[in-house]
Order: sequence, then C-alpha cells, then structure tokens
Amino acid sequence: MRYRTLGGTGIEVSAHCLGTMMLGSVGNPDHQEGIRLVHAALDHGINFVDTADMYSAGESEEIVGKALQGRREDVVLATKVHFPMGPGPNRGGNSRRWIVQAVEDSLRRLRTDWIDLYQVHRPDGRTDVEETLSALGDLVRQGKIRAFGCSTFPAEEIVESHWVAERRALPRFRTEQPPYSILARGIESSVLPVARRYGMGVLTWSPLASGFLTGRYRKGGTIDLSSGRAALHPHRFDPTLPVNVRKLEAVEQLIELADELGCTLPELAVAFPLAHPAVTSVIIGPRTVEQLTGLLKGASLVLDDTALDRIDAIVPPGTDVYHPDGVWTSPGLAPSALRRPCAERAASDG
Repeated sequence: MRYRTLGGTGIEVSAHCLGTMMLGSVGNPDHQEGIRLVHAALDHGINFVDTADMYSAGESEEIVGKALQGRREDVVLATKVHFPMGPGPNRGGNSRRWIVQAVEDSLRRLRTDWIDLYQVHRPDGRTDVEETLSALGDLVRQGKIRAFGCSTFPAEEIVESHWVAERRALPRFRTEQPPYSILARGIESSVLPVARRYGMGVLTWSPLASGFLTGRYRKGGTIDLSSGRAALHPHRFDPTLPVNVRKLEAVEQLIELADELGCTLPELAVAFPLAHPAVTSVIIGPRTVEQLTGLLKGASLVLDDTALDRIDAIVPPGTDVYHPDGVWTSPGLAPSALRRPCAERAASDG
C-alpha cells in the first residue's frame, strides 16, 4: 500500500481509505463482522479510516471504536459533523454550539482521546464560516482534533473559507472530501484545481457511483427498483429514463475497457480517481471482508495514458453522467432564490 501526505498536515495516509458508512444498521448490523472488516483493512496496509457521526446514527463510530482498541496509535482516524443527530433545531449544523457537543459524542463513541481529521460534512448556510473555523481551531488547540477539513463543499465555498481564515487569522480547512468517479467528474473543473491551489488533501468518495460501476446494473438487464439504493432513489436507476440510459451505455463501454485491461470494472473504477494529481486517497466502502478483498485485488492497477484517454472518450473530463446520492445542492437553486415576487418581476409597473 502506498502512502501520501494529507495536504500540508504532514500526516501520511494510505492511498485507499476505509469508509465505514456501511457498518451498522444501514448496511451490516453485525458488529463482530464490522470489526473483522476493519482489522482486515489494517492488515492489508490501510492506515486511514473514515466514518461520520450520522452513519447509522452513531453506530458506525461505535463499531470503529471497538475495532481500533489496541491499534489506535497506528490509525489515522477521520469522522464528520453536520447532519442532525436528534430532534430539536440545534442538534446538527456547523455552529460552535453543536460542534463542541458533537465532537465529545464522537470521541465517546470512538473510544479515543483525539480525532486525526474532523470534517464538516456539508456547508451550512445558516452559520457564518468564521464561526465554524473558530470552533474547529479551538478543538485543535485543546488537542481533541489534529486537523480539520470539509466535505462536499463547492469550489466557491472552499475559496470563501480560505479567504475568511486569512482575513481573521484562523486555521483553515486542510482537506476536502468530494464525490468522484468515472461517471461523476464534475469536480475536475473547479473543486480539484482549487484544492491543489490551496494545498489541500483530497479524499474522494463513491468511486463505484452508487453501484453503477460494480457491473450490477447492465443495459438491457432488469433493475429492481423496490430494494436497496434503487428503492430510495428510483429516478436515478429507472432504465427507461434517458439520463439513466446514458449511464448504462457508459458502463457497457467501461466493462469492455476493463476486459481489455485484464481487470474487473470495480478495480478500474477504484484506480481511476488515484490517477488525478489532486487526489490523496480514495475511500472504499465495502460491507463485507469479501468485498474489501475484491476491491484490493486491483490496488496495484496502473492506468496508463492510453487507458485514461479511452475513459475520457466515454465520459469527457469535467462532466457528470451521474449525480451521486446525498450531494449538497446550492440554496441558490431554490425557487425562492431564483424568483422575485411576482409584483417585482416586470421592468415597468405598466
């Protein structure tokens, strides 16, 4: 396993990061199997583990905490804050009030005294980013976290955060965690160049594009819209919709390319993000040890320029043929932001 420096933090992390969203009731509720999965990843040389407080309502953090007992010193541990963790208006978001509470909750569930990378899971339009950076900086000084970053922030939000940090003499986001795959390349046009410009580490999620790059969904095949991710977002999987036909057509071409390269489609998909010079580590989120082993078989796969050119021809750089689940949507696209009151829309009062 190769290791890369996480932005300017000086922390060395494996090129693959174990994502644990599937540990707990949402994915695999068997705690012992989850512990075995974490241990298998560590035994393969992965030293980077990513979780979040909201994964299975904290259960994922609990499993990770159990798994790291006796091995904590060797692991770079990342978790996240933002999404609601209970009823009430102040049990989520990016306010100082919530961050200070949430980090204590995560430390308790993770059974640790410190978090190596604490990430803001999404932007929060209700909270000034200065408030968020100030709170996170205090946690660094207190020794509760070592570094902090953001997740799924658009380029303009990242730039604003760095501008505020400089103007207010505050610590800045050191990492960004965006969705990135062969089918979702939109971040290549702005987020990744901005991250490089600011020297940020980048850990990408969803390399398998919600299962589209596993080979499970094929053109002309039957897609069950009543279970799994398809049941939650049927419009993103319905094979009769033109937007999904484009995904399935791309998948067929990518399967052909993988066959020519002598690898599986998932191996091709996981290798692709690592070829970008801005990417530090790719998060893989297996549910079982068998799935982990299958993904790691392609850890040494090198995509040469010819292979990357073929991928570019199938899905051009900077374009999305797939919109990942759970991605932040700009409040500027809300109807209230796009439309003036009717009485104010005309150029003249007539």
